[in-house]
Amino acid sequence: MMKSSTPVSLDSKLILLIEDNIDDERLTLRALRRNNVMNEVVVACDGQEAIDYLFGTGTFAGRDMSIMPAFVILDLKLPRLSGLEVLKRIRTDARTRRLPVVVLTSSDDESQIEESYSTGANSFIQKPTDPSEFSEMILHVAMYWLLLNRTVPERMLA
Repeated sequence: MMKSSTPVSLDSKLILLIEDNIDDERLTLRALRRNNVMNEVVVACDGQEAIDYLFGTGTFAGRDMSIMPAFVILDLKLPRLSGLEVLKRIRTDARTRRLPVVVLTSSDDESQIEESYSTGANSFIQKPTDPSEFSEMILHVAMYWLLLNRTVPERMLA
């Protein structure tokens, strides 16, 4: 099992977790902390709350929009607005269209995999049912998107 021995925190790299299942939310947060990933994690419990956070509307009106997540962990089965609808909105707005989105779901439905990728998901991962496998998977996802992945420099986005 891979484990980070030193705390990983790139202060400007925030993670947005969009998850309505409290057990999966806790498991994800515990996996990050146990593996010394100390980045701030914003949790949205439904699709509309995620959209409000990303675009500074609703309860997040007035938030500092210069601070965007390094990546999003997105469940597909969400109340109020589905994960696929959230992904569509992310991809159709210039401010978020390049935001890395990792779909993390219990579904193994091939049509959802296809739809997720055709809508713009960067990755599709089926949630492991074993807690230790889940923890290791979360570590790998975080390490890749926080440390290994290279993004387009801001100066080139203008």
